[in-house]
Amino acid sequence: MGKTKDAAKAVEKADRKATHKAAEHRDQPLVKATGFLAEIGDQPQLVATSIGTVVIGLIARRPDVIRGGVRMLAAHAAATFVKSAIKASVDRTRPEKAIEGGKARFEPGKSDDHDQTSFPSGHTAGAVAVARAASRDITGAGGPAALISGAVAAAQPVNGKHYLSDLVVGAAVGWIAEALVSAVFDRVAPVVETAVASKAPLLIEHAKA
Repeated sequence: MGKTKDAAKAVEKADRKATHKAAEHRDQPLVKATGFLAEIGDQPQLVATSIGTVVIGLIARRPDVIRGGVRMLAAHAAATFVKSAIKASVDRTRPEKAIEGGKARFEPGKSDDHDQTSFPSGHTAGAVAVARAASRDITGAGGPAALISGAVAAAQPVNGKHYLSDLVVGAAVGWIAEALVSAVFDRVAPVVETAVASKAPLLIEHAKA
């Protein structure tokens, strides 16, 4: 038990050191310019993106896009619920605040102070969940969605918003939440092949004959 505790402390120390190093230049204009990437993963933006996807699907009469947007909303809601539950039970000082104040907390707690809610990264959780959901239904969305969610996560440490371990746990929350939602989603609302699609192979064979 003692060795496990020592190992955990060593990992935490390395995590803190690496993140503080990454955030050293957070006040430089070029680094600050990446801040907008971090905010792409904020809840209002992700909800708006999901709803916008549904609207685009309705306008374009694309059932796959509509389905993708609904799945994105559901996955984001699940990831938000889980990360909020974790944040409500763990206090962790955000890197920027820890660097400026010289004190860093990482312990069980119920603080609602934004500066003490670093763990896990909600932006990363939401971005990963939405990206994974979009890739399941919308053709060609997987690559761009993965790049965007990766950019959201990468922008957090350099701007002093989250520790590296916050990102790892946040990504895991988003991944697992989306997987569970999609398992239920595909069972409750399975894809129904259209009559044309189901008869397409027969039509091709008939044409060949």
